[in-house]
Amino acid sequence: MHDIKTRLAEIENEISRRKKLKLNCYNKGDKIHKKQLEFHKCTKRNRWVFGGNRSGKTECGAVETVWLARGIHPYRQNRKNISCWVVSLSNQVQRDVAQQKILSYLDPTWIADVSMLSGKKTSLEYGVIDYITIKNVFGGISKIGFKSCEAGREKFQGTSLDFVWFDEEPPKDIYDECKMRVLDKKGEIFGTMTPLKGLTFIYDEIYLNKHGSDEVWCTFMEWADNPYLDKNEVDEMTSTLSQDSLDSRRYGRFSSSVGLVYPEFDPSVHVIDPFDIPPEWQDIMSIDPGLNNPLSCHWYAVDYDGNVYVVDEHYDKGKDIYWHADKIKQKCQRLNWHTDSFGKYVSLIDSAANQRTLASSKSVAELFCENGITVNTKVNKDVFSGINRVKGYLMSAEGKPRLFIFRHCVNMIREIKSYWWGENDMPKKIDDHSMDELRYYVCSRPEATKQSKQKTTIQKDKDSLLRRLRCK
Repeated sequence: MHDIKTRLAEIENEISRRKKLKLNCYNKGDKIHKKQLEFHKCTKRNRWVFGGNRSGKTECGAVETVWLARGIHPYRQNRKNISCWVVSLSNQVQRDVAQQKILSYLDPTWIADVSMLSGKKTSLEYGVIDYITIKNVFGGISKIGFKSCEAGREKFQGTSLDFVWFDEEPPKDIYDECKMRVLDKKGEIFGTMTPLKGLTFIYDEIYLNKHGSDEVWCTFMEWADNPYLDKNEVDEMTSTLSQDSLDSRRYGRFSSSVGLVYPEFDPSVHVIDPFDIPPEWQDIMSIDPGLNNPLSCHWYAVDYDGNVYVVDEHYDKGKDIYWHADKIKQKCQRLNWHTDSFGKYVSLIDSAANQRTLASSKSVAELFCENGITVNTKVNKDVFSGINRVKGYLMSAEGKPRLFIFRHCVNMIREIKSYWWGENDMPKKIDDHSMDELRYYVCSRPEATKQSKQKTTIQKDKDSLLRRLRCK
């Protein structure tokens, strides 16, 4: 009986100890970091968190690493014998940031062995760890290796891995090498970083997703997303930083020496999941033609309140008009898009489509018309007025968005994100094909009329009195 009581007491003590483990308290209770959970629940194989300082981005990277290595991830399929790397900018940064975070979430009883680059095993937090092996719940042993970008690309060769966590942005050659390390196991990469280096390759490859990979995903994390930060401290720090510093250090945004043309664009607001639009919402297509450059075509719809929806896109290059016209008509048929009285689809198009070249006896506009698409070349090409009209749809005077883009229109979304001002107060003429035909469409919409204010009784009396005085 005494042995049973002793055993029960030991079990209760162990349960109490486990409840106090930091990992078991992560995002439980009254305060939940929703952006961290969004990251953990994402099933993509190349996930990134762009976050400000103290936004909680490193915490979710460390927890993700421990969950996967231990085999206890609540949102993914778990395996035993996991092999992974944690990549930091330097050994010192590793010790002070990623390593410290991982150790804080590791139960010491899970650790099977530790190899040190410097320091003692008895004081892991004060040394630099080479690797940690931990006990996996499925009976195997998982290995968490720590790497420094200072070592150079050659030190990242040869190993086969299940995943890599980048704590802050790595050099491109190391990033590319790590992608090779997870190739044979169909592994994954995730990163947590504050964008402080401008528009780097991560901006192009992850944020813009210029290759159009279905496995790339990213989110932004700022101070307001972290429920553990004191609001008064946040307000105080915000008041002391410049706008450029706020963009990166609070909001985790990429910044450049020049500004975005459409800073009003917010993917969480303007990018929406597709839905079946009513036939009466269908408006018109808009095309920016191209041969060596991409031809961009989008389908636009308008609801009863005047909100604009970009419901589909065709975007390709290196093809002739016959090929593009066929693809556009196929998409129109899938959308059950309306035709004109002659049975043709209708689109706006750049006025340059009227021009004939020495290589062709017919213009682009004529070729489209002959292939079942009637095009209207009378579009407003004034860049400044067009940009201002688009801005008004992204954020109206009442502070409400009036332009929404279906999520699968990836090329338009990418172009808006990368549309920057250049020299002479003009946008950079790089990758702007969707931006041009978006302006053509928005400028074709009627201007919003100002609603006249209803006169009060007193104002009506004043008007009546003035009329009587004029008659005298």
